[in-house]
Amino acid sequence: MKKITLLLVLSLFMSCNSSAQKKENEQKEDFPVTKTDAEWKAELSEMEYYVLREAGTERAFSSALNKNYEKGVYHCAACDTPLFKSEHKFDSGSGWPSFDKEIEGNVAFSTDYEIGYARTEEHCATCGGHLGHVFNDGPKATTGKRHCINGVALKFVSEDNNKDE
Repeated sequence: MKKITLLLVLSLFMSCNSSAQKKENEQKEDFPVTKTDAEWKAELSEMEYYVLREAGTERAFSSALNKNYEKGVYHCAACDTPLFKSEHKFDSGSGWPSFDKEIEGNVAFSTDYEIGYARTEEHCATCGGHLGHVFNDGPKATTGKRHCINGVALKFVSEDNNKDE
């Protein structure tokens, strides 16, 4: 009898575990570009992988893009989707590239409870890569939003490069 009970408890535990894994996999497949962890690791630098695929955060003031004031478009470093225009970039003083507006439809949002309270997390809508978070303390004269983005998650394409294409 003890063996049967143990077997039932074990099978219940295993079925719960696989449901969670299925849910996690389904969420990853909601994006048009999906790759295995091995494929992402082969394509991205260690820091890009940490931020984009593991929802990490780069050190404040470490990105050259934080003080980039050229005209152009900021793309996803993983899949090259255009995410933010330079005209919407501002110096928030936070140490990360900040924008008051995203390119609509190219950024996806979810709720993140990682640090104990709800924050709005931003992802690339094409590959699901973690970009950063959006806060309601941006410029009041425009949207009031501050998209606080990890520079390593971005690839800058200058306006001059776009004209050549």
